[in-house]
Amino acid sequence: MNEKQASPTGTPPSPGAIALTPAAVAYVKQTRAREGKDGQILRIGVKAGGCSGYHYVMVFTTAPRPGDFVVEYEDLTVVVDPRSLAVLEGTTVDYQRGLLGSGIQYHNPRATKSCGCGDSFSA
Repeated sequence: MNEKQASPTGTPPSPGAIALTPAAVAYVKQTRAREGKDGQILRIGVKAGGCSGYHYVMVFTTAPRPGDFVVEYEDLTVVVDPRSLAVLEGTTVDYQRGLLGSGIQYHNPRATKSCGCGDSFSA
């Protein structure tokens, strides 16, 4: 894993600011190929809203923006904008399969409460 800041200005984020498990990386790569978005990067962020104040966002995009935190995983580049990073720092993104279904799981140590949907939280 290689972490860096896309913009030459500002203080680099601390190591481990956000991490994806091998299962999450594999799932994202499969999804990217299935959606015909090979070569695109994954943007992870948060937006205001949801039941608890914030909700997680994952989208494919073509390039990082200035100031984005960038993490490289083999053939997958993940970017996080500075405002989202403040809320997501220390988060581990995982992909899990279970009896009730499968999907992306966020393990965010900054979340003070979350909604039953698993996508909305307070920080």
